[in-house]
Amino acid sequence: MANHKSAIKRVKANATKRLRNRYQAKTTRNAIKRLRGTMVKTEAIELLPRVISMLDRLAKKNVIHKNKASNNKSKLTKFVNALA
Repeated sequence: MANHKSAIKRVKANATKRLRNRYQAKTTRNAIKRLRGTMVKTEAIELLPRVISMLDRLAKKNVIHKNKASNNKSKLTKFVNALA
């Protein structure tokens, strides 16, 4: 266990951030699954900006790599555009 006061605080802060990052990442993954599961173009067009925003937020906070976010956004946009 940490011995210094600042190290103890850092351990607590890291644990809090880890939980928040996991929650946001899981929420984003679920939103992506929901978007991929929809077959109605109007619904997909409505969901896409929210999912893209989530991905950008995760990339900005280094929860996921910026290129992964970019690849996901590209693939999801292609998927939505291909819907009839």
